[in-house]
This record gives sequence, C-alpha cells and structure tokens, in this order.
Amino acid sequence: MKSLLLSAYNHLEIADLPTPTPGPDEVLVRVETCGICGSDVHGYDGSSGRRIPPVVMGHEAAGTVAALGDGVQGVRVGNRVTFDSTVYCGKCEFCERGEINLCDDRQVIGVSCTDYRRAGAFAEYVAVPKRILYSLPDTITFAEAAMLEAVSVGLHAVRVAEVKGGETALVIGAGMIGLLTLQAARAAGCARVLVADIDDTRLSLARQVGADETVNGTGAELVARVLELTEGRGVDRAFEAVGRNETVAAAIDCTRKGGTVTLVGNIAPEVTLPLQKVVTRQLRLQGSCASAGEYPQAIELICAGDIQVMPLITAIATLEEGPSWFERLHAREPNLMKVILTPRAR
Repeated sequence: MKSLLLSAYNHLEIADLPTPTPGPDEVLVRVETCGICGSDVHGYDGSSGRRIPPVVMGHEAAGTVAALGDGVQGVRVGNRVTFDSTVYCGKCEFCERGEINLCDDRQVIGVSCTDYRRAGAFAEYVAVPKRILYSLPDTITFAEAAMLEAVSVGLHAVRVAEVKGGETALVIGAGMIGLLTLQAARAAGCARVLVADIDDTRLSLARQVGADETVNGTGAELVARVLELTEGRGVDRAFEAVGRNETVAAAIDCTRKGGTVTLVGNIAPEVTLPLQKVVTRQLRLQGSCASAGEYPQAIELICAGDIQVMPLITAIATLEEGPSWFERLHAREPNLMKVILTPRAR
C-alpha cells in the first residue's frame, strides 16, 4: 500500500509498505482523509521524541471499513468510520472510570517512541482496535471527519473546566485547538468568549467562528485589555492553548478570584508558577489531556453547525504532496491552519 513514511528526521517519502492485517478485535480502515497535527510536525523534526523513524504518522483520520479481524461485531465492511487517536486498554482503573486518556497502557496511533510503535494513517490503510472506532453519519464529510480528533480535544478542555453556562471565557492562542476550544466553550453555554493571539489573521478567523472580542497582545498588554473588557473583574474561565511561560502567567492574571485556568497547550516542558497569585486568589489550575469519549458529541456539534471546521482547513492535498506541506508547516509559513492529506486521487 502507498504510505507517507518518515524514514529519517526531516525526511518524508512515499513508500510501498505491506497492507496491515487486522488482528483479533481489530478493524482495517481504508483511509480517505488524515489531518496533519502539530504534534506530527514536532515529530517530523524529532523535537518531540515521539516519532522515532521509520514510522508512518497520522492520527486525525476517517475512512471506510475494509476488513474485520476475528471477533469483531457491530460494524460491517463499507461502513463510514473515524477513530480515536488514543488506544486504551479498557481494563485499568482509569479506563474503568471512563478516563481513557489517562490509561496506564495508553498508546497513540501514528506514534513511535521508546515504549511502543503504532503505524498511523498517512497511508491507504490502517488497522485499529474496534473499541476506538466511531460510526460517521452521511451528513458529515470525510474532510470534516478528519477534524473530529481536534474538536474532541477542545470539548474535553471545556468539560474538565466545568463550564456551567453564562461564564465569560478567555482563550489564549488562536491556533487550531484554541479556535476549536472557543467554539466548544460557546456550545457549552459561555455567554462571552474572548480570544487572544499576536496574529491578526488568526484573530480574524476567531471572530469568524464566534469570538465576541479579540485581543492582539501578550504579557501585561493582554492582561490590561482583558481586565478592561471585564471591568476589572477578570474572566471566569481561561483556556491556555499555547503552553509557554508568558501565556500561562497571563492566563492566571486574567482570571477572576475563584476562577479556573485550564492548561491545554504544552510546548514548554516546564513553566514558572506565580504561586502566591494562585493561592491567595484561590484559582483552580486544571490540566487537559487529549479527549475521553467526546467523539459522539463532536460529531453531533459539527452536523448541527454549532462547531465550524471547514473555515479552519487550509488545504486538502494528496500523500505525494505531503512532504512539501510538512516543510511549509515546519517553516511556520503564515496563514496555514489545518492541512488534510488523502491517499485517494482527487
């Protein structure tokens, strides 16, 4: 089968690899679309340490069922499907509580690290456990379905932040996850959502998909503007979707006493915590990792038009065009958001 292989860091090539055979309780998916995640770009250059070559990356995918492994029930060849990026065991204490993103034996599709190696979906076919599979209604396109993994991440961030409805929220970072978290917050009932970034193009896109106000600024400038917009009170919920020292500090400073700061971005492995501000203002710091069962909700919200994903798709390209798109994303070319690859002729 045709695959986009990371054969060495900073080098992708089209390779002919064996078509996987689904094992017991696995399903072979004929891939139609697969999005390039930011984590794939960090894997491309080796900076994450979680894409050790040779490996086929890709985990934001959708397609049709091509074959069934032994023991698979409830799905048929030809069904339109997507799948979670997380492969969970289903047996540990976290899985039994529904916290599948915290599984003790968690693996991720398209990831190769020191602990495990799983082939991904930048290929014509990929084999995945049936338990991570979700059916797709005919009303959702394969391009939209390739966005479901990212949508589920935004929904999970809003869920763990315990949004009740009526809150004022701030999203710092208008990248892919930030823009989807913005929409997830609106869908959860936030009355007002502010978005901050230092890129006017991204802020324009944020307004297009539902931001009430946008702020171009960082550090003290950002904090001052958010406090001005909230009459000195601060926001009820802040979602930090960057993961840098200065943006985490700004999220804390922008949040009202007793509010919640949800940390979604994780570019920097460590940040400095303004401990006294967190303690004396009784802030809640909440981490958010991947997703945990939000796929059905993501499908429902996209189908209903409550979350828009098509404005966030920059291009749909072939696997053969994949290397050049990775180079452009790695170079941080302006105005690029989501690029979706397909192994099918267009």
